[in-house]
Amino acid sequence: MSVTKQPQRWTLRNYKRWLRVSLYTTFLIGGQCTANILGRLYFEKGGESKWVAALLQSLGFPILIPLVLYFSKRTKLTDNDSSKTKPKPFLAFSCYLFMGLLSAAMDLMYAYGLAYLPLSTFALICATQLAFNAIFTFFLNSQKFTALILNSVVILTVSVSLLAISEEPDHKKNLPKEKRILGIFLTLAASATFSIHHCLEQLCFEKVIKTEIVPAVLKLNLYQMIVACSGSLVGFLVSGEWKTLNREMNEFENGKVAYIMTLVWTAVTWQIAFIGVSGLTFEVSPLFSVAIGSMELTIAPVLAVIVLHDKIHGVKVLAFLLAIWGLLSYMYQHYLDDSKAKELEVSNGEVEF
Repeated sequence: MSVTKQPQRWTLRNYKRWLRVSLYTTFLIGGQCTANILGRLYFEKGGESKWVAALLQSLGFPILIPLVLYFSKRTKLTDNDSSKTKPKPFLAFSCYLFMGLLSAAMDLMYAYGLAYLPLSTFALICATQLAFNAIFTFFLNSQKFTALILNSVVILTVSVSLLAISEEPDHKKNLPKEKRILGIFLTLAASATFSIHHCLEQLCFEKVIKTEIVPAVLKLNLYQMIVACSGSLVGFLVSGEWKTLNREMNEFENGKVAYIMTLVWTAVTWQIAFIGVSGLTFEVSPLFSVAIGSMELTIAPVLAVIVLHDKIHGVKVLAFLLAIWGLLSYMYQHYLDDSKAKELEVSNGEVEF
């Protein structure tokens, strides 16, 4: 018996959802781009502490607390639903602890990448998150490895290889080449850690939390951010970098007020980006939030040239174009998967619009 496809109807509810997705996308891309520019500006103008840069990525977690309280109050589960979705405390705590410590390590590696690389190069290398994500989701989340995904992995690998063998003649001539290589390696490692973190987060939702309602998504982000902030704070204190903060503030090129505002707004914009991630995870899917977040690579290099005066040479332009190609391949595969899923919903009579 053939199934007749019903025309999709846009209702007020659909328009509201579209607006929410657009808002979360703006939060994610805008917050991420701004946070990375401010993070790079911190090092450009005299900042030196890698632990400070890592700490700022989670220090603004109190911003999430009102959102968690609001959505927890608004989303009331029935007794039956609650018994099905309430995770076991020990498993949930273990999940938050491990994910938080993983985030702290990732934040520190990203901080080293921002310190030792131009923002344009840093953003292009971060595009490998998609390649790593495709590989890890294949092993951990049973995601299909299609020709488009394979193309994306290969192209992004070539793009980063070009950046690794090229020179950055205009970037900090007093910075040893070894530190640039270390920056590339640690940014790659951070991108791989990000992808592992994303895959484990999906497993956590499926096996431990067993729901992806808004409060659950926000709580996971909040609790692991508290752990990450605590871990980065311990590292900051143990390393002794806190002793140099007063000197950094006094020697910051744009002055003390600019130094403080750079730190404050870096922490705030990271939280705005995380709110965008949480919203897209709930409204669409975790995979979609990763793909949208990776769109930063199309914007950050341009902003780096305009705001930070990064130099774009021929090899970097080629790497940028290859990275865009890899991103489009990845997103087109996601589009095909999403279209297939909607067709199945239509055939089952479950589609809303």
